[in-house]
Amino acid sequence: MKKIAVLGSTGSIGTQTLDVVRNHADILKIEVLAANNNDELLEKQIEEFAPSIAVLNDKNAYEKLKARYSGKTQLLWGEEGLIEGVVNDKIDTVVTSLMGFAGLRPTMAAITAGKNIALANKETLVVAGELVMRSAKEKNIEIMPVDSEHGALFQCLHGEDMTKVDKLIVTASGGPFRGKTKEELKNVSVKQCLNHPTWKMGRKITIDSATLMNKGLEVIEAKQLYGVSYDNIQVVVHPQSIVHSMVQYVDGSVIAQLASTDMRLPIQYALTYPERLACVAPKLDFWQMQPLTFEKPDTDTFRALALAYEAGKIGGSMPCVMNAANEIAVEAFLNEQISFLDIYDIIEDEMLSHITLVSPELEDLFEIDAKTRQNVKEKLSKRC
Repeated sequence: MKKIAVLGSTGSIGTQTLDVVRNHADILKIEVLAANNNDELLEKQIEEFAPSIAVLNDKNAYEKLKARYSGKTQLLWGEEGLIEGVVNDKIDTVVTSLMGFAGLRPTMAAITAGKNIALANKETLVVAGELVMRSAKEKNIEIMPVDSEHGALFQCLHGEDMTKVDKLIVTASGGPFRGKTKEELKNVSVKQCLNHPTWKMGRKITIDSATLMNKGLEVIEAKQLYGVSYDNIQVVVHPQSIVHSMVQYVDGSVIAQLASTDMRLPIQYALTYPERLACVAPKLDFWQMQPLTFEKPDTDTFRALALAYEAGKIGGSMPCVMNAANEIAVEAFLNEQISFLDIYDIIEDEMLSHITLVSPELEDLFEIDAKTRQNVKEKLSKRC
């Protein structure tokens, strides 16, 4: 029986993780649930899964739930509550699906406590990849990727000699604006951005998909997970989202992982590896499948991908700055304070003004993240 903590249990990845647990309750048990502020959904999850601990990051939501809850689950709140949850002796695996930078400290605490990680929080490896991977190695714990692309790479690399890898090929859907020009993107709305053609995801990650920042984050994540050069990571636009990623070897052979657009499959594989179990995700029918196509990404129009490659190659504290600027810019766009194309300008401006710290420690990164967010917010306030 694998005992699990789910950080971000009320979000897209979290709810699909719970669906996987429902279908494999004989081997998977929820011991900790954590959410940001959705106290009503978290309460329903508590009633169903009876975890030892439940955490709400938002204090007001915690107070509301505490006032009406009379069950046996221990209720905690805030970052301290998250950390107390992930270091709990009853759990062995932590699913980290908290949105953005907020997932870093609890993930590091879980690793330090010797918990295996099913990682759905890209930003953890983007911001502090070297520190995270070093700590995981020291603690001899597994970091299993939950992203469909990295889960695909993991499967394509399984049992192979990494010295024989020529290229990691990360596929991208292209988002809702594939093929659009800068002129056509000037006045796109939030609603248009959230209309993703193949995936159902949270608001922030859907905007990142539209800008191609999501793919940029995945490139940096791939570098940290698999230790290859950025020059050996290629992004290919694949609008059908059937091929989730590929690996090309030195002899020219390419191994690809194909599956339906259902996150329950990579979530389940991360939680049950090395076993392959029946999954509720629909299976592919090659007799009915539409043609599969592949294109080069337009990094002149969708500049986030190029900015992410640049930040990754510079390294040190630069990916932290890029990520923080992006999170605030996306929030501003969702609140209709800036235009879609402004997102790129904000990220680039922060990167150009940042003096990179080559070997930051964890607390350095928290300080740089906070400073970057403040800088962006101040600049945005002057615009309004």
